[in-house]
Amino acid sequence: MDISHLFNNFPPELATFIISMLPISELRGAIPVAIGVYNLNPVEAYSIAVIGNIIPVIFILKYIDPISKYLMSKSKFFNKFFTYLFERTRKKHNGKFEKWGALALITFVAIPLPITGGWSGAIAAFVFGIPFKKALPLIFLGVMIAGVIVTGLSLGVFN
Repeated sequence: MDISHLFNNFPPELATFIISMLPISELRGAIPVAIGVYNLNPVEAYSIAVIGNIIPVIFILKYIDPISKYLMSKSKFFNKFFTYLFERTRKKHNGKFEKWGALALITFVAIPLPITGGWSGAIAAFVFGIPFKKALPLIFLGVMIAGVIVTGLSLGVFN
């Protein structure tokens, strides 16, 4: 899916930054567009995309807990939803997170597949109760690794 046409009136650096902030594309979409469509230098594309990808993560990690608590206190629906989500997810995946610890979060974020990445990593950190100060550097490392992989794929290094 080529989303670059949505950003025709933006400078390539800004378009790369914005694409990397989006929840579905993240840097997995931004780097190939930056290199393949906008002809940005790979180091520049990587740097802009990593920074753009980590910014929403900071806000998610910082505000998802108070927002979910507020919603749970104001709505029976959200209270049931979040309770179900947390219990089900923790029951299903807690063993993996306990066994692999920090490596599980880094790997989850670093593997450039759909439904993985910084956004999902921040939500996983919240669900598993990983504090902000621990989660942010782990997710940042995962985003950086994903950026290296995606940049390499974009340049044909891994053919």
